Amino acid sequence: MSTVGEVGGAQSVDRAITVLEIIAARSEASVAEIATEVGVHRSTVSRLLSALEGRGMVEVAGSRGRYRLGSGLLRLASSVSGPLDVTVQGAEICERLAAELGETVNIAVTRGDSAVNVYQAAGSGAITVDSWVGRPTPLHATSSGKILLASFDDRALEAALARRLDAFTPQTVTDPVELVRQLVEARSRGFAVTIGELEEGLNAIAAPVRGAGGSVVAALSTSAPGYRLTAIAIPAHAAAVVAAAAEVSRRMGYR
Repeated sequence: MSTVGEVGGAQSVDRAITVLEIIAARSEASVAEIATEVGVHRSTVSRLLSALEGRGMVEVAGSRGRYRLGSGLLRLASSVSGPLDVTVQGAEICERLAAELGETVNIAVTRGDSAVNVYQAAGSGAITVDSWVGRPTPLHATSSGKILLASFDDRALEAALARRLDAFTPQTVTDPVELVRQLVEARSRGFAVTIGELEEGLNAIAAPVRGAGGSVVAALSTSAPGYRLTAIAIPAHAAAVVAAAAEVSRRMGYR
């Protein structure tokens, strides 16, 4: 026979799970919004959020008194983490970086022998690139693809290099030996660069996003016309991209 304490405890657990589901559905939510949806007093929600925050399951989203899912929850779910997690955790950072650089920022993941963008934030530049969300792009001819390739183990990389490496522009690297050299360099410095390899006049920089276990789960990149993302501008932009990717990694549970 259940005691009053057991019933109350089960109710609290149920409400805590409901709170997490509400935040997951909204990306972020306020105490008032959660209280209204659950149908309880704000003080009850505040206590639940405080407990969840203490265990890293939720965290404050900016300075607006709103909450989002925390890295502690992602660590528990690391075995099933996917593009949705990266998108949720990286959206705000991508928007911020796009505003800072004035250029387009993307998050991409590996799908088969392609890199697929799952999120894009538009910069403020007068001329921006087209949306590539949902469209497969070649691993060997994009900055995101190269940083993803750089994370492959020997067997997976050998299989990728065994496929035909098509040339999309005169600058596309199609020599496996040169591509491997670039991948080694990308691993060493923490970012990959492409100069007009997928589209002439379009340059890009990408850095790895890591999950809770330390493996690369996505790439965060910025791209812009070559006359804006010049050789002189690349180092500063690369530093910003690497920092943003590291921040997304922390939100994904990587320490």
